[in-house]
Amino acid sequence: MKTIEKIYILGISCFYHDSAASLICDGEIIAAVQEERFSRKKHDSRFPINAIRYCLKSQKIDLRQITSIVYYEKPLLTFERLLETYLAVAPRGIRSFIAAMQVWLKEKLFLRSELKKQFKYLQKELESETESYLPKFLFSEHHQSHAASAFYPSPFEDAVILCMDGVGEWATTSTWIGKGNKIKPLWEISFPHSLGLLYSAFTYYCGFKVNSGEYKLMGLAPYGKPIFKDIILDKLIDLKEDGSFKLDMKYFNYATGLTMTNNKFAKIFGHPVRDPKKDLLTQFHMDIASSIQAVTEEIVLRITKNILSKYKIKNLCLAGGVALNCVANGKILKEKIFENIWIQPAAGDAGGSLGAALAYWHHELEKPRVEFKDKMKGSYLGPKFENDFIEQKLKSLKANYKKYSREEMISLIAKELSNEKTVGWFQGRMEFGPRALGGRSILADPRSEKMQKELNLKIKFRESFRPFAPSVLREDVKEWFEIDYDSPYMLLVSDVKKEKQITMSEKDNKLFGIDKLNIKRSSIPAITHVDYSARIQTVHKETNEKYYKLIKKFKEKTKIPVIVNTSFNVRGEPIVNTPGEAFNCFIGTDLDNLVIGNCFLEKKKQTVKTTNNYKSQFELD
Repeated sequence: MKTIEKIYILGISCFYHDSAASLICDGEIIAAVQEERFSRKKHDSRFPINAIRYCLKSQKIDLRQITSIVYYEKPLLTFERLLETYLAVAPRGIRSFIAAMQVWLKEKLFLRSELKKQFKYLQKELESETESYLPKFLFSEHHQSHAASAFYPSPFEDAVILCMDGVGEWATTSTWIGKGNKIKPLWEISFPHSLGLLYSAFTYYCGFKVNSGEYKLMGLAPYGKPIFKDIILDKLIDLKEDGSFKLDMKYFNYATGLTMTNNKFAKIFGHPVRDPKKDLLTQFHMDIASSIQAVTEEIVLRITKNILSKYKIKNLCLAGGVALNCVANGKILKEKIFENIWIQPAAGDAGGSLGAALAYWHHELEKPRVEFKDKMKGSYLGPKFENDFIEQKLKSLKANYKKYSREEMISLIAKELSNEKTVGWFQGRMEFGPRALGGRSILADPRSEKMQKELNLKIKFRESFRPFAPSVLREDVKEWFEIDYDSPYMLLVSDVKKEKQITMSEKDNKLFGIDKLNIKRSSIPAITHVDYSARIQTVHKETNEKYYKLIKKFKEKTKIPVIVNTSFNVRGEPIVNTPGEAFNCFIGTDLDNLVIGNCFLEKKKQTVKTTNNYKSQFELD
């Protein structure tokens, strides 16, 4: 009997930011990872050679088993957009044009040739045979890749799909209908009018890095008041009732310049762009953050209400960089606009690699969807390491460790957490996407009043205002938060339950800005933001049994089914990928404990000294 060969499709994204590779086999998602996890360069845009190596190695295959390689966008359409944009304003923007053309003429314009060159190099490395073979190269559209990444892994047979980001080829916002194995575009908003770029403009204005610091702006927003919301809506953006919009481009510089905003933008608000090296964050910046967050939520709510009214479909799928704005996502859920929401955990460009592969499998090859369930496997799609390998590595690093059985380890870590000890938790497969979800996490006690500040300043080496997320048992989420809905990917924000909150005194309510940080607001203060909100991760036994059991054991000890979960890294560092990187982070910070596989390490028992100024190895993002 002839063996039926499996069909492997490799999706890739690269040359912009957040390069990644994803591998599907007969439509099943089996591996996905960002290049930054291997290169140790945050948001790495280079060809994802290491991510591809991992995807192939995970299945013990080489390029000869790959049917097709699908790139996540169509570069010629993007080049067309660039040319049209610059020609419309010439000779203005000449410096930006020259800079852009240098990049395009070097690698992007001739992308097919560049990709072939890179894959030929990889082929020689992987294959012992000399016979030349490269899979077929295909190209998806940017927002089609986003839409596919949102719909095809979702549990819905049909859904409206909303994609919002900076810009793809032309589209910045698009809506689609997904039914069965097909996705159909409905309408779009085109460049330069972009919600993602509007938010990034304010990110830049407040002194944070574009395509990196947007989540900082979101975290800063609750410290301020939206006093500039009306100015933004009056001056910067023409927002219609249905959520469609146009930006007044005389205030922005991103289309043809080297900066996001200009002097006219600064003049409206009365302050220059903040220099992060010299200027402290002030109440002004907090109010600015609050204002653009309020505008973003208003736009998202108007769009979602409109598409529900128009298409009468009860399910919503989200992707694109704006879908990582978990506060706006939470507002959609709270307003009960749609009955069901599903958000792609790798919603940004990294997830485009997965969407490109899925779009080809389902839409182009017309392969059916056989099950309607969440197919992201908890987003645990990256590398894992066996205990023997971990032990060998720890021995080579002269680490002092002790081995435990699974049950012993869970009891020990639950005890350590309950005693306000911090834990580096390195278990199973690494997460795909920007969130640590219990694979590569730093864990702590949510009851601790000092924990938020200590985690930020002594372990993460970052701004003290940054909030932390709770991991909570799915069955207990409604007892602790104003939500009763699956949020496995930490992409929905909800308030802490009223009865768990602590009412502020009159004196406390008069505090401004960062002074609010030190006030205890609930019985789980380490994960309660200054507006009583929290970014929820519901933990499910089916996708991460070990992590689920740990939280359950912590609940047995403390009566609280919640622990603090933040990514295992310091500021500016990609999430740790290997046992060696986890150990270096452990030694180079004030982490109390580290657990890798079945190995437990205590800081006080280590004789190895910290690497020379570990945190300075990574640039502040």
